[in-house]
Amino acid sequence: MAARRHGGTAGWRPGLGAALGAALLARLALVLYGQRQDGAARVRYTDVDYRVFTDAARLVTEGRSPYRRATYRYTPLLAWLLTPNVCLAEAFGKLLFVAGDLAAAVVAYRALRRRGAAAGLACGCCAAAWLLNPLPMAVSSRGNAEALVALLVLATLYFVEGGSVGKAAVCYGLAVHLKIYPLTYALPVALHLRSRRCGGEGTAEAGCGKKAKLTFIRYLWQLFVKVLNRDVLLFGTVAGSVVAALTLAFYRLYGWEFLEHAYLYHLTRRDIRHNFSPYFYMLYLTAESKWNFALGLAAFLPQLLLLLVVSVAFYRDLAFCCFLHTAIFVSFNKVCTSQYFVWYLCLLPLIMPSLKMSWCRGALLVFLWFVGQGLWLAPAYFLEFRGYNTFLLIWLAGLLFLFINSLIIVQIISHYQNEAKVSKKLKQQ
Repeated sequence: MAARRHGGTAGWRPGLGAALGAALLARLALVLYGQRQDGAARVRYTDVDYRVFTDAARLVTEGRSPYRRATYRYTPLLAWLLTPNVCLAEAFGKLLFVAGDLAAAVVAYRALRRRGAAAGLACGCCAAAWLLNPLPMAVSSRGNAEALVALLVLATLYFVEGGSVGKAAVCYGLAVHLKIYPLTYALPVALHLRSRRCGGEGTAEAGCGKKAKLTFIRYLWQLFVKVLNRDVLLFGTVAGSVVAALTLAFYRLYGWEFLEHAYLYHLTRRDIRHNFSPYFYMLYLTAESKWNFALGLAAFLPQLLLLLVVSVAFYRDLAFCCFLHTAIFVSFNKVCTSQYFVWYLCLLPLIMPSLKMSWCRGALLVFLWFVGQGLWLAPAYFLEFRGYNTFLLIWLAGLLFLFINSLIIVQIISHYQNEAKVSKKLKQQ
């Protein structure tokens, strides 16, 4: 797909305004539908987590700890943001998440324009992958906060590629505080900042102007030991300060329970309920075993190895690298639910202009992705609503879904061809 150069700022286009308007109307309609269904139907439209958020916000308004609400496993900042749920209207949080949802699309559009995409192409990518995608619509309108994290992640990438390291670090620190998973972006961001400072366009064997071929050990030494430069230090200092300041402030307010529920729980989490993860059945069967904790930790090893390889291989194109990071992290995580898919779908618009695959191939991959979910949801329905023992079928469907996701990731890597061009465009600005 051809792309043209674009100036320093991304102008507003009628096409984007129309897409945003349609997306807003669709999301508001879903919010209103949810209000109606919650009051009339047995199965509620609103996410159960939204009730948890609201109860935690109510505790905050009463001067008590949000962690008095069972299953509240999030930062107190989220409960504070949603206090208008109690003071104004319970739908406030949903509207906030919808606003964050749309703002994420605007940031993605501006990032695409900065990367050289034409206005129509940038708008089409944002509309197809995010604005008019039913999954992000459902997630934000049901009251899930993932859109806020998506906005901060996209803002981080936008500012990094624009050279505003300090702003990027602030957004990154907030993103990590809200959800731990963006912490995995630390290595590719550091490598990307180092490559920009070093000139960025050398081959994998050349570093900072050196033409002689390096041994593999020396190459790794340069990547991991000599990665620090002014931009990396600034990014790490500012992002670390944001996380540290928020952590210290909330620790002083809520003590150890804040650290336990907001951070440590997610590192040691063992969810034996049915989910898309290929590990759930193993963890379910070994729930009472002394090896359960060790098996849970071992499940991180494939993730760590794959994330390390992807970081070293693709860090020069940061958006593509972070997309692969997130898709791999979600696919191989020991807990995986539908809302996790939003984590990498928000990055999909940034890489779509560089995917050189036919419409037929792309449509087939999307079809397989939805089929994989459908095959998992069928036995999950009979387990949850009919009480049938379908654990084995759910696990087999989860393995098939992992295979489909792995196939899609491989296809995306194979058909992504614009890494060098993106680096040149960014360097020329």
